[in-house]
Amino acid sequence: MTYPILAAYFFSMLTALTVLFQLALAAGAPWGEMAMGGKYPGRFPPSLRVAAVVQALLLLCLALIVLTRAGLMFPGFYAFSTVAIWFVVAFCALSAVLNSITPSKKERRLWAPVTIVLLLCAIAVAVN
Repeated sequence: MTYPILAAYFFSMLTALTVLFQLALAAGAPWGEMAMGGKYPGRFPPSLRVAAVVQALLLLCLALIVLTRAGLMFPGFYAFSTVAIWFVVAFCALSAVLNSITPSKKERRLWAPVTIVLLLCAIAVAVN
């Protein structure tokens, strides 16, 4: 297995866990202090529950782009993925920065390492 393919699988696995976290927030899990800067400890208000679902869908799209760029899915979209992967890299870079500077200590401890690994995986897929 090549390094970009391994990176794509690892990106997808971490993204799946993040999607599950977002869906749990949307369903009312009391983990608000570990998301959105910890501004809403406990359960998210309804508007942020909707935002959590939107974030989950966006993350799924990012994973599909990574898997397509690695040649693992949707070969008809490979040309699109060669450009779209750089959106994924930029998104992951922004996420890594924001999760590293969030005022929420729990969010920073949990998501900063995850988003940094996602960024490294996205870069590995993008450049190969």
